Amino acid sequence: MKAVQFDFNIPQYVFSKVTGRLIPSIYWNSRLSCLRYHDQSEPELPNSNWVKIKVKYGGICGSDLNLLFLNDSPATSPFVSFPFTIGHEIVGEIETVGENVTGFQPGDRVAIDPILSCSVRGIEPACSACQKGNYSLCQYKTEGDLSPGLLIGTCRDTGGGWGSHIVAHKSQIFKLPEEVNDLNGVMIEPFSCALHSVLRNPPSEGDTVLVIGGGVIGISVIAAIRALELPCKVVALVKHEFQAQLASDYGADDIIMLRRQSYIEELASSIGGKVLKPVFGPEVIEGGADMIYECVGRKQSINDSLRFARNGGKVILLGLAGIMDGIDWTTVWLNELDVSGSFAYSTEEYKGNRVRTFEIAIDLIRNGKVDLAPMVTHRFPLEKYRDAIDTASNKKNRSAFKVVFEPNVDSLTS
Repeated sequence: MKAVQFDFNIPQYVFSKVTGRLIPSIYWNSRLSCLRYHDQSEPELPNSNWVKIKVKYGGICGSDLNLLFLNDSPATSPFVSFPFTIGHEIVGEIETVGENVTGFQPGDRVAIDPILSCSVRGIEPACSACQKGNYSLCQYKTEGDLSPGLLIGTCRDTGGGWGSHIVAHKSQIFKLPEEVNDLNGVMIEPFSCALHSVLRNPPSEGDTVLVIGGGVIGISVIAAIRALELPCKVVALVKHEFQAQLASDYGADDIIMLRRQSYIEELASSIGGKVLKPVFGPEVIEGGADMIYECVGRKQSINDSLRFARNGGKVILLGLAGIMDGIDWTTVWLNELDVSGSFAYSTEEYKGNRVRTFEIAIDLIRNGKVDLAPMVTHRFPLEKYRDAIDTASNKKNRSAFKVVFEPNVDSLTS
């Protein structure tokens, strides 16, 4: 099968890191980069508890772009195994069912929770986090029956969504009802990231919530708040006009455009804050939002999340921030902020029960609480991976939101 893989090689890494600053396309459009498009064998079932899945759509995530642009912290490198097929946002159709898998059959449409936790790795007894259902916090990401990997799409044994087939453990697959089409199916993974952050950090009635970032996760946070019918004011800080439209469509009460000269005053006014002028440096905000979901992971967005929070407010970091200088942490201690991280999805408290995040996402879509399909703006066959990455990397020029691959469709039929 054809697949787009990432393989770490020191000379190619150094070449891409240096040259890519001048010519960004080097990261995906050079034989000297760490990216490869080539033939490889289809992944095999590790044991009888697994299924093989034909990928229908494989999404391009912001974390995938971070990987391609070599922006990831080295701290994540022990939790991958090279070479791996990229892609963890996956909807597909089961082709082969292991002997110990019940309740599924070939032809079933499924979404895949890609986390490679204890049960997936065959580790018994499971770690304390997995025993509690907190699979995203698994302590054994490098052990068990599989090579190291946080997720499908970072492990050399499983395949990924940027290839025609993957294998998944029976605990990772979620059957899709007829009401959930394939475009909604490929969006379940990123939507579950947003659901996880909101369900673990729910705004209270009457709160003012600020969502920083108009990408897929930012808009999904807005969609999750509205789908869960949480009664609060939602303010979105976004960069592009098409993001503003989506923020409005999914239920934001107020939308502030990230304009260099005016957004500080506009945003402070919207969230009930007051702008103060220090002796030098950026403006200081007195008052602000009760809760802030930071969905970008850049220096400016993190600084904004800290200064636009009210005294005693809460900041949730979803934006996959790595190593960066220039973050002013003064307001964290001065205003006694509660700062939390949020990664992936897990098991949540939902309607009085403990439920997997993916199941909640599917339930909300099936019951018409949210339609995620309009977020998918571009589809590409795998062989046009360069065009797909270029589109996903130039969102403003292409009005691109979620870009997905159709790995089993070639350019002649797309």
